[in-house]
Amino acid sequence: MVLAMPGKTIQPNARVVLDYTLRDDKGDVLDASDGEGGEPIVYVHGYGMLVPGLEVALAGLAQGDEREVVVPAAEGFGDRDEELVLEIDRSDVPNPKTVRAGDELVAESPDGDEVPMRVVEVTEESVVLDANHPLAGMTLHYAVKVREIADASESEVAEAAAAFEEAGYGAEPDRAAAQASADLVQLKTKKPLQN
Repeated sequence: MVLAMPGKTIQPNARVVLDYTLRDDKGDVLDASDGEGGEPIVYVHGYGMLVPGLEVALAGLAQGDEREVVVPAAEGFGDRDEELVLEIDRSDVPNPKTVRAGDELVAESPDGDEVPMRVVEVTEESVVLDANHPLAGMTLHYAVKVREIADASESEVAEAAAAFEEAGYGAEPDRAAAQASADLVQLKTKKPLQN
């Protein structure tokens, strides 16, 4: 059981629970903790578990604080990279007869790296895949309320640190798996994207 610490502020190694609403530039809701299937964000501060622009803006907030945070693409999911969009033969995807726009596939490179890719277009002969995050290139508008702040347990800190290292933060992204369809070992069906 984690006990919230009144008066505590968000600092490294704090376990934070946030209510949020995420909107695009038009004001359309993209995601919300109070939406259908939504839940609050629970994370350990300081380990890159959130987009960088949001995590930086939350530092120093206290339980009960509310804030509007605008996160430019470069501090969110990055700019769109058109080199991460590629066209392959339809016969190269799993279940070529049933593939449709919106499906999500995973490309696996020869060295085992996996890259999620969305199907954005399907023709009789080819499929266009996009390895950009669906929110890449977008300015993100968060409305957040800090529900709870507590000291993270040793296991929560260890798990956050391991995820940070596994994600390769600070390393140059390996785009080879997404860019060269000839180097793909296989594409596997992940699941259709949910709206």
